[in-house]
Amino acid sequence: MQYKKDNYRISDSREDIQLDQVESLLRSSYWASKRDLATIKTSIINSECFSLFYQEYQVGFARVVTDFATVAYIADLIIHPDHRSQGLGVWLTETIVNDPRWCAKFKFLVTDDAHSLYEKFGFSGSPKLLSTQV
Repeated sequence: MQYKKDNYRISDSREDIQLDQVESLLRSSYWASKRDLATIKTSIINSECFSLFYQEYQVGFARVVTDFATVAYIADLIIHPDHRSQGLGVWLTETIVNDPRWCAKFKFLVTDDAHSLYEKFGFSGSPKLLSTQV
């Protein structure tokens, strides 16, 4: 699917992913700064991915890990710093959350920031969710 807004577009086509840009974005994050390229590639292969482009340059990324039956985990949602504060994170999140492939499924994400953004989409903290750092 393709979604367009001004000079931006979102694509869920794996073929559109600019791996070098995704690697750069993830290495600039607090959660994936040490993730190696092989791991990034494997995570992309095993996820449904959403790429955000400004013209033809990838400036955002997110992926969904799902069984398509009961659960969808939103991971690695990131926007390039030069394109933040324009509502693009909201648009990308909205596009993912409203995707019919998991619209009625339990959706969750784990994050240390942007809680007010995700609360707009019904996400909230839960003491039942346990995680471990790998």
